[in-house]
Amino acid sequence: MLQEFSIVLDHKDRLLIGLGNTVWIATISTILSTVIGAALAMALMSRHVMLRRAVRVFIDAMRCVPFLLLAYIVYYGLPSLGVRFDNLSAGIASLSLYNAAYMGEILRGAWVSLPKEYAEAGEAYGFHGFKLFHRIIMPSLVLAAVPVLGNQVIQIVKDTAFLTIIAVPELTHEASAIQSMYYVPFGAFVAAIALYWLICRMVEFVVQYTEHLADLRR
Repeated sequence: MLQEFSIVLDHKDRLLIGLGNTVWIATISTILSTVIGAALAMALMSRHVMLRRAVRVFIDAMRCVPFLLLAYIVYYGLPSLGVRFDNLSAGIASLSLYNAAYMGEILRGAWVSLPKEYAEAGEAYGFHGFKLFHRIIMPSLVLAAVPVLGNQVIQIVKDTAFLTIIAVPELTHEASAIQSMYYVPFGAFVAAIALYWLICRMVEFVVQYTEHLADLRR
């Protein structure tokens, strides 16, 4: 067992590359899914019935489709329709679309619970439409929903492991490459688990710090 960890340590550069790619992919996907999710939340709260229904269909579809199948469709299926992504772009697109549905539902739930006084105060100061949402409503939604949003970010981090099926060089892919080359499955995958744990702990720290700032704001 110690020999396995010694071999993994000798190839730590591959794990660190995978770790860096995982963090980068998860960060970009979190930003994109949050932006798209905010737009979906606005649509869900719209007065236009057809818009609300269309967005609801999209959200329900994303929440019912296994992420693995979505990644397959984006990378292998869309080229038959003339839409081509490289493996990294396909991974980010899949993660962003899939998690945007959850982000939208989270923000919608927080919006429903938001006191009407927030929007009324913003309108009294001359904020309307997108400006009202961007400057007044959205910050309040993020602060109110930060624990749930944090859980979703952790889910995004874990979902990056599925991207190994389309050869994205993230952490699981690099750990699998090490174990395939030297047959050290225990050492390689335990090291990968430890690095995933480290990323998730960092996310939890950011969530706790944001919660602290939210408490000070209240």
